[in-house]
Amino acid sequence: MKELFFVKNRSERILSFVFLALICLGSRAAAEGRQEAEIADGPVLTITDQTGRRVAVPSSVERVVTIPIPAASMMIAIDGGTDRLVGMHPKSKSALEEGILREFFPEALDIRSDVVGNGFMPNVETLLQVDPQLVFQWGHLGADVTDPLENAGINTALLLYGNQEYLEGWIQAFGTVLGREEKAQRILDWHQATLEEIRGAMEAVPQDEKPRVLYFLRYLSSKSVAAQGTYNDFYLNLAGAVNPAGDMKSFPEISEEQIIAWDPEIILLNGFESDLSPADVYGNEKLADVSAVKNHKVYKVPLGGYRWDPPNQESPLMWKWLAMVFHPEMFSYDLRAEIVANYEWIYGKIPTEDQIDGILRIDMNADAAGYSVFKRK
Repeated sequence: MKELFFVKNRSERILSFVFLALICLGSRAAAEGRQEAEIADGPVLTITDQTGRRVAVPSSVERVVTIPIPAASMMIAIDGGTDRLVGMHPKSKSALEEGILREFFPEALDIRSDVVGNGFMPNVETLLQVDPQLVFQWGHLGADVTDPLENAGINTALLLYGNQEYLEGWIQAFGTVLGREEKAQRILDWHQATLEEIRGAMEAVPQDEKPRVLYFLRYLSSKSVAAQGTYNDFYLNLAGAVNPAGDMKSFPEISEEQIIAWDPEIILLNGFESDLSPADVYGNEKLADVSAVKNHKVYKVPLGGYRWDPPNQESPLMWKWLAMVFHPEMFSYDLRAEIVANYEWIYGKIPTEDQIDGILRIDMNADAAGYSVFKRK
């Protein structure tokens, strides 16, 4: 039995491969007995997930379901295809349908997305039909979304959300479960190199030269912004911005009056509300005097292999895009060339100029201040 540990932060995270004798678990819950029986005939990989739970899976996994929304595209990226992904969240599917993976891997459109009901509640009946060897589920949302899986005897590994260290743990875990450790490590190395590059550049920027930036997780259905403790707040700070909501926590709903009081110089719009565009902000008469609106600095976040706003395999491209938007005088990446170069080794595909336009949302962002730098030459 091979054993992998991936835990909560980088200082704790260890990869340890140890061959152990397969231990009889004795009379435990029926769910655990079912899990053990299903994998008893072959080599076993034991993982310790990000909440400290031990999960045994076949060392050669062929059927995986991902419930956390960013995880499906990450699995496809690390595995180099869709063959082993048999179920995903509906919002994972919508990102795939709207983004470049629809064109890179059209067969992914056939992967089931009815394995999840409302929110992140697993649809156990469907999951039993799909018969996954492993399900990845969120570990911070409580027993309501995990107990149904455990009670049905479905192997479940839990992931945590909110910072770069957790993201790196996902990448590491997916690489090991899929037997794609080298690919996962290359992604991790790319993340670390880009972090160090941008952090180093931003050390010399005084606080009063950093723009005030609001990221809207929701704008149409409510006015919900990223605050302290979110991945979005992490990269706003990384790329040299001041988050006016930084003293709040999570994703608070705010009023239009609060937006006016904060007077953001740049507004970022989420990729989850498909119909949302900068025009929705520019057309809001109440916000007409907000600096971001007056100066035409409202941007729809790009959508590549996944939405760039949550943590994902392409996060270094998001960080570079942000750095160019926030500090165009400092950063002059050829982001189109970077997309081509990195997509080739991540997905084994080279995007066309039209596809890159779609990733960068040139249609929505074409008239935004400074966005000509992202257009094709």
